[in-house]
Amino acid sequence: MCYLNNFFFHTYNQCSKQLEQYAAFYDDSIEFYHDKGGLSTSKKNIVSATQKNIYGKIMRELVKGSIEVYPIPGIGAIEMGLHIFHNNQEPPLKQPKVGRFTVIWKKYPDAWKIYRVISLH
Repeated sequence: MCYLNNFFFHTYNQCSKQLEQYAAFYDDSIEFYHDKGGLSTSKKNIVSATQKNIYGKIMRELVKGSIEVYPIPGIGAIEMGLHIFHNNQEPPLKQPKVGRFTVIWKKYPDAWKIYRVISLH
């Protein structure tokens, strides 16, 4: 699971170069809850917004040691952790703001998919 998350963060930060790989992480029935943007249920819109608003502007960094993963029988796993966003369009913050995320990963026979997300900044 940690390998998946590291690869997901890498594709998120490089979404223009790895857009298909980034999009492949999301389940077709994704629900993405964001404390600023509300609920998103369109995989296409989530990927498009990431490409438009993130690529070349913002890098997402996992807070080392913050990841917790718990198996959920019949679904897959719940992952919780902390992340920091670095906006290269603005001066660096002396104390970057740490956000929280929770991801429900759904296990399919041939893949793990991001099924539900809660992102709090």
